[in-house]
Amino acid sequence: MSEEEQIAQALEVLRRGGIILYPTDTVWGIGCDATNEQAVERIYALKRSVNKKSMLVLVDHPDRVSLYIRKVPEIAWQLYEVADKPLTLILPGACGVAPALIPEEGTLGIRIPKHDFCQRLIYKLRRPLVSTSANISGEPTPMSFEAISETICQGVDWIADRACEGSSTHKASSIIMVGEGGEIAVLRE
Repeated sequence: MSEEEQIAQALEVLRRGGIILYPTDTVWGIGCDATNEQAVERIYALKRSVNKKSMLVLVDHPDRVSLYIRKVPEIAWQLYEVADKPLTLILPGACGVAPALIPEEGTLGIRIPKHDFCQRLIYKLRRPLVSTSANISGEPTPMSFEAISETICQGVDWIADRACEGSSTHKASSIIMVGEGGEIAVLRE
């Protein structure tokens, strides 16, 4: 099946509120339309987690960040621009996504993947895509498709073909928290 057909199938599932298992530029992730509250809740149930800090969203272009963050701190644009490896920024002032994704402090983790399949899928979805590691909460993050548990595979509505994997770092992204005043804290290198 071509990548185009894979994207069409994934879009159909996402648009009807389903959850998918898909490759990113880091590790395989569980995802859904980040604006669909019920789909987000299904991922929490599958992962057996209620930790709102465990899920981030992927967008296809830096311009999209300002759709989901009320006032993007200037330093965030610079960090995205100079990132030479996958980078998630935890930004203040989250908006425009399912409330279940936003923790008490009102932040949202956003990453711009450098991955053809993800980029094209997000562009066609026209919404941010939830991304969280493909594991039960508390278990190790699977670094390859083979390491993903049967529970996760059976709990999603659609699984991307391995041919869509492309190049991946097989490790989680760096995480930097950015404060409203531009303060930064490295949470994971």
